[in-house]
Amino acid sequence: MGRLEALKRTIILQMSMIGLVFQTIMYVYVWQTVYNDIMQSGMWRSFHRKGFWLLAAVYYVLLLFFTATYGGLKIGYLKPMDVFFSQVLSLICTNVVSYFQIVLLSLGFVTPYPLFLMMMAQIGASALWTFICHRLYVQFFPPKKLLFISGERPIEDILKKFETRRDKYNIVKCVYESDGQQALEKELVKGYDGVVLWDINTALRNKLMKYCYSKGIRIYMMPKIPDIMIKGSDQLHLFDTPILLTREYSMTIEQRFVKRLIDIVCAVILLVVASPFMLITAIAIKLYDGGPVLYKQVRCTRDMREFKILKFRSMRTDAEKDGVARLASKNDSRITPIGKFIRKVRIDELPQLFNILKGEMSFIGPRPERPEIIRQYQEEMPEFTFRTKVKAGLAGYAQVYGKYNTTPYDKLKLDLFYIENYSVWLDIKLMLLTLKILFQPDSTEGVEENQTTAIKNIVKEIREEEKG
Repeated sequence: MGRLEALKRTIILQMSMIGLVFQTIMYVYVWQTVYNDIMQSGMWRSFHRKGFWLLAAVYYVLLLFFTATYGGLKIGYLKPMDVFFSQVLSLICTNVVSYFQIVLLSLGFVTPYPLFLMMMAQIGASALWTFICHRLYVQFFPPKKLLFISGERPIEDILKKFETRRDKYNIVKCVYESDGQQALEKELVKGYDGVVLWDINTALRNKLMKYCYSKGIRIYMMPKIPDIMIKGSDQLHLFDTPILLTREYSMTIEQRFVKRLIDIVCAVILLVVASPFMLITAIAIKLYDGGPVLYKQVRCTRDMREFKILKFRSMRTDAEKDGVARLASKNDSRITPIGKFIRKVRIDELPQLFNILKGEMSFIGPRPERPEIIRQYQEEMPEFTFRTKVKAGLAGYAQVYGKYNTTPYDKLKLDLFYIENYSVWLDIKLMLLTLKILFQPDSTEGVEENQTTAIKNIVKEIREEEKG
């Protein structure tokens, strides 16, 4: 069964690669019929034979890189529209880079119109190809029949999330850890495709994991905070004894130097590029109600150090006249019309480039929270301060893979994934993925109207995890 699944996945992956080949052929055709002649007017000769092969290889590698980064190859793992959107974004990035490549070779700006028409054709081909690949995936991989094992905490939210992917998951039955190990093991061998271990006692979970491993049963598991710490540990050997090392601070001096260098260079470049938009935004805010253009607020960065974060003001000047710190809610009446627009397109965050230059923030890292909100979170989960082991960021792991109203506990886990698995490449990848979420409105969705923070009434259930 495992080999058959691997074969099916290989076929789907190969089809995705073939789709990239078609996109590359379109590019080479446009180059040959339009841009190749322009090379003759510059210092470069026109391309022939081996030159076209090199051109095709460069374009294919670029397209493969962006498509893999944005998830355009994840047929079946992501929803069809997410895959298609990822491929469109990959085509845009690849063709923009390729246009500047043409400009450099031709020693001057050339018309981008043929490249634009080609991209429209590529997007149409991508839509068709995504549809075909998804249909084949559905035929090859019907929804997996899963057994859901949970503890005492409510499971309605997670079950709703599984419901949104009926094409991939089918929760056949829900059982509870209180049924006992023997009863659960008997249930596991009743022909399920996998099991979901959701917030159960750690000792029982470990026994069930060993049992499933011995029987070849697929496991989906909710990680606890110690699991995430272990995932980022180093593997050592004391003679013939394996040891896992969890460091007190995962970034090396070299990584911190490179990270700071990237922050400075990118912040300067973006300030130059974004300065016209920042000027227009400042004028629009000032003309709307005559209030201050910038909004300053105390936030916490690494080691809980406080600093004043800079944003373009998107709310009324009396938004928190009652003195209560609260996150923006859905349809928040405090947000001005201009504020709604700049929040949607993330222009309100641009002044934080100055925070980055000052060293108070980084491009990538956990989003900084207000001290009073952190204190509220700490009442229920003292571990929330783990997020401050690194410098706060303009964007982060929790923003790329979560949403504005993702629960604080899940945000903490996502940010710990970043902290414990840090690499320079991970920073670069998250920077690229941040471009993707700019066009996804659900990532800016506010908390519920009766919430001042992202903690819901059921947050006390978090402490139940520690009993495991």
